Amino acid sequence: MQKNTVTIIGAGLMGPGIAACSTLSGHPTILVDKTPELATAGADRTQKNLTQLLDNQLVDQGQADSAQALLRTETDLELAVADSFLVIEAVSENLALKQELFASLDRLTHPDVIIASNTSSLRITDIAKYAKHPERMVTTHFWFPAHLVPLVEVVIGEKSDEAVAVRVQKLLLSWNKAPVIVKKDLPGQLANRILQAVIREAINIVQMGLATPEDVDTAIKMGMGIRFPVWGPLEHIDAVGLDLALSVQWDVLVGLDNEPAPPRYLQELVEGECLGYKTGKGFYDWQIRDMQELADRRDRFIMEALRILKKPAPRAEID
Repeated sequence: MQKNTVTIIGAGLMGPGIAACSTLSGHPTILVDKTPELATAGADRTQKNLTQLLDNQLVDQGQADSAQALLRTETDLELAVADSFLVIEAVSENLALKQELFASLDRLTHPDVIIASNTSSLRITDIAKYAKHPERMVTTHFWFPAHLVPLVEVVIGEKSDEAVAVRVQKLLLSWNKAPVIVKKDLPGQLANRILQAVIREAINIVQMGLATPEDVDTAIKMGMGIRFPVWGPLEHIDAVGLDLALSVQWDVLVGLDNEPAPPRYLQELVEGECLGYKTGKGFYDWQIRDMQELADRRDRFIMEALRILKKPAPRAEID
């Protein structure tokens, strides 16, 4: 019988959301962590993710119940991967930790089993350095919150088999995700490279006194950001004309920040212990702003966007 189990290692920030996606797609799913308490806490977060989807009519009661029934926890790594066809690692962003884990998984699983990392910054080539079968290892970078955001970046390492990446992409499509294949194993993968370019210029705009942090965020959220779900930047310049896009770039790019180091203003904030929400102040004063309310608004907006994107496109009338 063909194996259908997915094992997710790491029940912290990302693992529970990935588990929700896996179970909703009909896969028996094992959520693994170092202690029963950590694993159970992760399973509880998966249940909260499923309840959130249910409460917002993105799944029905039957789907939520079936998904919950498919989830179990484990602390023994060898038992956890014994019947799996796919293992997704979602532990801390520590290269040595991931390398050790991948070497163990390489020994414990059949060479046909796909082993993937949810890393957001490390190279799968480096993570798989000590594995004997790195060809079956790829990155599957789910974006947070994993049970809501459709994007998954599937990165091909220097020794990865491209056919494995294509298999993973097809699987993730069946999970109702939006997987993209990244053909080179570079820092930042695909989407984070774009995001970091946006962040760098956003900070530069504040640093040069062009606008306040609030106005920068408003411009992005209420301008380009609100149309990005259905209108990407390359679609945009095709629509307006590449000749116009080229002309604008000649005028604007010369004044953008292109330093190969983080902006000075960001470095000064960190040096001053202004680290954002966790210290109470960053670009904003989080003693007077509510992070939970903002996160809730983010999730509600994403779920409403998902409802719209799920609707079939209107069919053209035929005369």
